[in-house]
Amino acid sequence: MKCDVKDTDAVKQMPKTIYLDNAATTILKPEVLDAMMPYLTEKYGNPSSIHSFGAGCSAVCESARKTIAGLINAKDNEIYFTSGGSESDNWAIKSVAYMKKDKGKHIITSAVEHHAVLETCEFLQRDGFEISFVGVDDKGIIKIDELKAAIRPDTILISVIYANNEIGTIQPIKEIGEIARSKGILFHTDAVQAFGHVPIDVEKENIDMMSASAHKIHGPKGIGMLYMKNNVKLTPMIHGGPHERKRRAGTSNVPGIVGFGKAAELSSISMAKNNAKITEKRNYLIDRILSEIPYSRLNGDRDRRLPGNANISFRYIEGESMLMMVDMKGIAASTGSACASGSLDPSHVLLAIGLPHEIAHGSLRMTLSEFTTKEELDYTVEALKEVVSKLRAMSPLYEDAMKKKEE
Repeated sequence: MKCDVKDTDAVKQMPKTIYLDNAATTILKPEVLDAMMPYLTEKYGNPSSIHSFGAGCSAVCESARKTIAGLINAKDNEIYFTSGGSESDNWAIKSVAYMKKDKGKHIITSAVEHHAVLETCEFLQRDGFEISFVGVDDKGIIKIDELKAAIRPDTILISVIYANNEIGTIQPIKEIGEIARSKGILFHTDAVQAFGHVPIDVEKENIDMMSASAHKIHGPKGIGMLYMKNNVKLTPMIHGGPHERKRRAGTSNVPGIVGFGKAAELSSISMAKNNAKITEKRNYLIDRILSEIPYSRLNGDRDRRLPGNANISFRYIEGESMLMMVDMKGIAASTGSACASGSLDPSHVLLAIGLPHEIAHGSLRMTLSEFTTKEELDYTVEALKEVVSKLRAMSPLYEDAMKKKEE
C-alpha cells in the first residue's frame, strides 16, 4: 500500500520557507517590534535609576506587568520577570524544594514534562530529594488516580505542565490544583506553551506558580515570567540587587519586557478569534494526513489539545530523515525523535503515551500560527506524501510489513 502521490505543481515548486515550528519559537510581530524600538534606542535608561530617564523606563515595565497579569487574572505584584521559561521553572521548583526541605523532600511531577522541569527534578534527586513521575494515558493526559496515590505526608510540591510542548495535550489543571490545595501542597505549572494561546485563570485553576515565555506568543526571546501567588514567598535564585521586589536580581530587560507586554496585549485581544481559525486549519492538516497517508496516527488528544499542534507518527520510517527531507522542500517542522540532539532514544513523551520505539522514531511535530495559510498546508501534505513514500520505498521494515499483509 503506497501513498497516493500526485505530480502536482504544489510539490514541484519550492516555496518560501513554510514555518511549522511555532512551538519552538514564533515570529516577532511588527507591532511588538515597534513597541520595543524606542527602548532599544533613545529610551535606554535603567529602570532602577532614580532620575526621570530611568523612571520612564520603570513605568513602561510596570505597565507591561499589569497587562500580563490581566491575561491570567493575577495581581500586578504577582508577576516576576525572568529570562524565560527555563529560568522560571528552575526558580519555582528549586526554591520550593530548599525552602520546604525541613517539612519534606518529596516532589510530584509528570512523565511528560519539558526538560526544564525534568532535569531540574533530576538535579534535586541527586541532592537527596525524592521525585515521583506520574504516568499519562495514551492521549498524554495525566492519570489523576496515580497522582492522588503518589501524595505523601512529606510531599511539598506538585509540578505539572499545562499543555505539552510535543503533542499539545492540555492537562486538567484545575482538578490538579484542587487536589494540591486540599492537601496544602504548592502547585506549579509550566505554561510556556499555553500562555497567550488558551484562556488561563490562576485563581479559578488553583495555580500557585506558573512559568511563561514571550517568544511563544510572537514576542522577543530572552524574556519570560514567573507568576507567584502573593502567599508564596519564594527565595531568590539570582542574588545581587533589589530588582523584582528583591526576588530576582539583575538589570531589567526593558525592551524585552515592553515586547512581552505588547505580545500579551495582542494575544488577549485576538485569542478567541485566532484560536478558531488556527484550530480549523490544524484539523484540516490532520484530516488530510490521516486520510491520505497510510499507517499514520495522531499523537495526543484529538480535541483537548493546543490549537496549533499536530503531532503525527508515520510507521516504517525514521523521523530525522523525514525532517531533513521536508526541510529540503522548504518546510520547517520538528521531529518527535531525539536523534537530532545526539540521542538514539525517541521522545520521552511519545514513549510515555505507549508508542513503541519504532513508531515513536517516525514522528513529526507541526505547529501552526495565525499566519499559517491553507495553501501552505496543502503544499505540506503533498510534500509529506512524497517524502513518506520515498522513505518507505527504502525501508526493509515497510517491505516486510507489506509482504506479511499479502500473505
